[in-house]
Amino acid sequence: MKVLVTGCAGFVGSHLTERLLNDGFEVLGIDSFLDYYSEKIKEANLKNARKNPRFEFIKADILELELKDVLEGVDCIFHQAAQAGVRSSWGDSFQIYTNSNILATQRLLEACARDRGERGIRRFVYASSSSVYGDTKSLPTCEHELPRPISPYGVSKLAGEHLCYLYWKNFGVPTIALRYFTVYGPRQRPDMAFYKFIDAIFNSRKITIYGDGNQTRDFTFVSDIVEANILAIDGGEDGNVYNIGGGSRISVNRIIDILEKITGKNAVVEHTKTQKGDVKDTYADISKAEADLGYKSRVSIEEGLKKQVMWHREHAQI
Repeated sequence: MKVLVTGCAGFVGSHLTERLLNDGFEVLGIDSFLDYYSEKIKEANLKNARKNPRFEFIKADILELELKDVLEGVDCIFHQAAQAGVRSSWGDSFQIYTNSNILATQRLLEACARDRGERGIRRFVYASSSSVYGDTKSLPTCEHELPRPISPYGVSKLAGEHLCYLYWKNFGVPTIALRYFTVYGPRQRPDMAFYKFIDAIFNSRKITIYGDGNQTRDFTFVSDIVEANILAIDGGEDGNVYNIGGGSRISVNRIIDILEKITGKNAVVEHTKTQKGDVKDTYADISKAEADLGYKSRVSIEEGLKKQVMWHREHAQI
């Protein structure tokens, strides 16, 4: 089977690409190498995939491609590509989010609807985010909870979900949206919290925590996210959304305690004011994903952090 992975050089996309190749798929990867973080990091993420003869890479912006030709022979699309970052999505930067997260998604869906003929695709898997829920008080949060994003980034991901639904409803494109809850693990982006925390601890720098640190997150290890995508090839119901979480809820302060224990070093913490767009708590109700996809979170926060710290020692130039 031939699959397309957009954003294949990114954090989740590169892990998903490797898993698909290991499982015997033929993988076409697309990445525009947006300058949100270093291109060297993305090149390193692709190192293993490039060694596989079943991997083909296109360095390009989805908006600039002739998608009819790109999708020729593709059976399944994993749409991971997006402009990331809640805090950077305000102001003039929002145009990047509308282009990369909304318009690019619409173009892909339109190509699936118009350019694939009778054959069609087997499944379109859209990478969404728990950011669509906003500052919900309903914990754990179910998929039927009304989304009220409180960041432009969250708005852009919710718009992508709505596009998936309408292209399924009107054109029969077999879409599924997976709402990721705070992904972590090896290759995590440098702007993400755990990467910053680990790097600061190893280099005896201050860790800046927004708020009092009692805010909680449902942290999900990257291999669990990848597994959910694989399950979505055949599982689940078209037009639906599914929470993909780690199955636990833990405070930022507790994360620091665990990292201190793993590294054997003390963290120097500095608290500052909460940032616009940051939610207080997240916690996924994954019962729908368990029932429809057969999804199960398998990596505990302690095990996952150990793996990320180990990767950081070897690859993050500490």
